[in-house]
Amino acid sequence: MRVEIRALIAEVDRALERYLPAEEAYPEEIYRAMRYSVFAGGKRLRPLLTLAAADIYSIPRQHALPVACALELVHTYSLVHDDLPALDNDDYRRGRLSNHRVFGEAIAILTGDALLTLAFELLARETAHLFPAATVVRLVQEMAAAAGAAGMIGGQVVDLLAEGRKVDAGTLDYIHRHKTGMLFSCAVRSGALLGEPSPGDLAQLNSFAEHAGLAFQIADDILDIVGDLEVLGKKPGSDLRKQKVTYPAMFGLAEAKRKATETLNSAKAALAPFGDKAGQLLVLADFLVNREC
Repeated sequence: MRVEIRALIAEVDRALERYLPAEEAYPEEIYRAMRYSVFAGGKRLRPLLTLAAADIYSIPRQHALPVACALELVHTYSLVHDDLPALDNDDYRRGRLSNHRVFGEAIAILTGDALLTLAFELLARETAHLFPAATVVRLVQEMAAAAGAAGMIGGQVVDLLAEGRKVDAGTLDYIHRHKTGMLFSCAVRSGALLGEPSPGDLAQLNSFAEHAGLAFQIADDILDIVGDLEVLGKKPGSDLRKQKVTYPAMFGLAEAKRKATETLNSAKAALAPFGDKAGQLLVLADFLVNREC
């Protein structure tokens, strides 16, 4: 992992430490469970994308961090719920026992709920004195849309219904673009919105995010076959065991690798109008697909 990425991750972690209630706060069980999953590791990809997009418009890091951290809380909530027996039934996440395996299913459900609501509280509270009211409202709208039934939740539903069934490429594309891609797009768009970008800028950045998110998910499908516990943070082969629809399952491993590279290149091409200002996003684009290094 590149040194600058490690430094940014550490900065995000310090901010999350400030924003999350202490384990000793009452009721301790819910705060312990929230912090357990948030600080279980993870590469903080969504916050990093937010910070990199904000950097294009010279937004101070401290002003962008609340937005970045709010998106990480939404992502962590989704992982806690995804791991539940009613959904993916995964015992491990980020290299350690899943939340429900440590705290029980009931607390895990409430943990996800608490992280999601804290994300919106954080976003509204910490940005209200930094940006115009219209910008804050737009940020809330973006995050709600990305996380809701027309975004991440919708992708999760179609993914769940597709298990064990033969589906077409369009359905697979829908799953990846919504279950994963919408929050990636939200991360990039939110960082950019802090700088009040032109419609053209926002369209280019959105194109980058959509392609980068898809490349990330294809790479994730591949890692489930060729990766290991240390890289994935969970046991490999879970997609195959659950008969999930994936790019390697539908097109073969070689074609999936080709598609990941092609999509990554499309993401990078979308950043061309920004020149050197998009340097951090270019570094992250490579990191999204080559996470095993």
